[in-house]
Amino acid sequence: MNTLRQFTRQLPLAALLLPLLVLVSSCSRYNSDGSIATWGLLILVLDIVAIVNILNKPWDTGKKIIWAAIIFFFPLGGLLIYYFFGRNS
Repeated sequence: MNTLRQFTRQLPLAALLLPLLVLVSSCSRYNSDGSIATWGLLILVLDIVAIVNILNKPWDTGKKIIWAAIIFFFPLGGLLIYYFFGRNS
C-alpha cells in the first residue's frame, strides 16, 4: 500500500516528463556528421552519475548489478525508472 501511495504521488511528475521523454527519444543520439548530439551527451552524463550513485549505495551486489544493467541497456528509460523508483529504496 505504501509503494502505491508513493507511485501516485510521483504520477503527476511522470505525466509532465512524458513529452520530454518523447522529444528526447525521437532525437538521434548522433548528428549527421557523426558527432554526438547534445541530448546524447546529456543522457550519457546522467547515466554515468546514476551508475556511480548506484555503486555508492549500501545495497547487495545483485541489486547493484540489476540496476546498472537496466540503465546500461535502456539509457533513457532505465534512468527515469531508477530516479522514480530505485533511488529512494
